Amino acid sequence: MAEAPKSKSVAHMLLESALQDEAACKLLSASSQISDGIIGFHAQQAAEKSIKSVLSQHGVEFRRTHDLIALLDLLQDNALPAPPHADWLDELNPYAVEARYGTIDPDGLDRQFVLAVVTAVLTWAQSQVKPL
Repeated sequence: MAEAPKSKSVAHMLLESALQDEAACKLLSASSQISDGIIGFHAQQAAEKSIKSVLSQHGVEFRRTHDLIALLDLLQDNALPAPPHADWLDELNPYAVEARYGTIDPDGLDRQFVLAVVTAVLTWAQSQVKPL
């Protein structure tokens, strides 16, 4: 009898979703018609979901939040390694809500740097989450 396929863990679902946000960030950042707010939103989401995937992998409960600093604090509180650029990630926090809903007008986002950060954070998360 064939072995039943393994169901995906929350950590794996979050990681897959982070990869989709990274892909959106990459594709959209190439267009000058797309605002920095949209690029920053997907970058923030990729970082957020990456961190949450690692927390989930290690059984750390987290509340519903977009606050990257709170999530980084949970990593530290649980003696888990910080992602690359942890000291810069708070720069993405305004893109989670304020920029998404137009309550601030972000501009001047260094898209290449942000893409490099997102890729580094995702690579870190992938190294922390056990394969299926």
